[in-house]
Amino acid sequence: MPTPSFRDYLFAPEHPRVAKLRGLDARSYAEAAKRDSFAGPMIEGWKKLYPKPFVGVTSDGTIRKGLYPLSHASPGEEAPTSDMVTAAEKLLALLTTDQRERLSYAVDAIQWQSWANPEFMQHDTGLRLDEVDPAVRDAMLAVVEASLSPEGYALARSLMRINGFLGELVELPLLMNEFSYNVALYGTPSETEPWGWQLFGHHVALNCLVVGSQLVISPVFLGAEPDVIDDGPHRGVKVFKERIQWARELMAALPVDLRTDAVVFELMQDPTMPEGRLHPGDERHLAGCFQDNRVIPYEGIPVTSMPAPALALLDRIVEDSIAYLPAGPRAARLREIRGQYPETFFSWIGGWEGDEAFYFRIQSPVVILELDHHTGVFLDNHHPAPFHMHTVVRTPNGNDYGRALVRQAASCVE
Repeated sequence: MPTPSFRDYLFAPEHPRVAKLRGLDARSYAEAAKRDSFAGPMIEGWKKLYPKPFVGVTSDGTIRKGLYPLSHASPGEEAPTSDMVTAAEKLLALLTTDQRERLSYAVDAIQWQSWANPEFMQHDTGLRLDEVDPAVRDAMLAVVEASLSPEGYALARSLMRINGFLGELVELPLLMNEFSYNVALYGTPSETEPWGWQLFGHHVALNCLVVGSQLVISPVFLGAEPDVIDDGPHRGVKVFKERIQWARELMAALPVDLRTDAVVFELMQDPTMPEGRLHPGDERHLAGCFQDNRVIPYEGIPVTSMPAPALALLDRIVEDSIAYLPAGPRAARLREIRGQYPETFFSWIGGWEGDEAFYFRIQSPVVILELDHHTGVFLDNHHPAPFHMHTVVRTPNGNDYGRALVRQAASCVE
């Protein structure tokens, strides 16, 4: 069977799914989405979750203490704090008083939790890249670049460009373009005190907190529809191909009994799923936007039961999933995650051979990694397809948004 192409699922220009949205900009669409049969119920559901005081994702409803000590990073694992502060101060110097006020929040503000990954703007937090002057936009992106690894920044920008490519394909560039993203600043840029930034919009959401030499980037949502740009100035951009292939190889490397135990549901839209397991927007994802306090029980198999080749592939997936971190903080995070492998579980939904769509989750006390293939939103595939995927990274037990570190820093001041 030939690999399915996203171009086989393009809506006709006159199809109501896209035609009814033409002429709407981000703000008018934010209102129209509330009445949309697809987006409206999601918005109402998320309203029940935000704003609520932050607790953190857990496996059983109880926060596990002591996982994230506030300390000086080990030599070679330090955050690029100085470069981040320099970039942020350059940005602030370019802003008007009104822009600075709209961009800036307290370091522990509830607005951290307002991020979302759909194309509609549910919460207008901070400033939008497509509504500011190019110099300001570039300065905002420079803060992001200073905080990420080169490959992490390249991936984020590729996903933003894919969003623009999708907007052009469906003739909705006012809603989906390369810069249709919100950016916010939390706290005051400092080399010693906690502060951070947030970027979010369609298929890209990054939440970054730095305190001294420690860096936390979580929650992270990175996705794409489609997963490739096949025309135009950015032709050749592809995303997530290796991670998806490694996941298939991991399943192939498991003995039959372990593979059977890892599979929670055989079908992506399985009739045996309990009510609520399949979300209209998140689909199989459990740790997406507005899920800051969700209880997510462990499922599947302990990774310590895997044969060495499979465990090596899982380790490669973990490293790729956090490759957005700069080299030093990435080394620290990998050490943290690997230290919890005795309490780490791997679960799977769907098929694993050929081009079958699938979902997997890697979960431990310190990390949740999800990858899910989705049905179409602006493409007309009614079943999950390999050209539309979402990925999520969470830091459970209270350290999303670096919140555990922020609380410890506040205690030190008191």
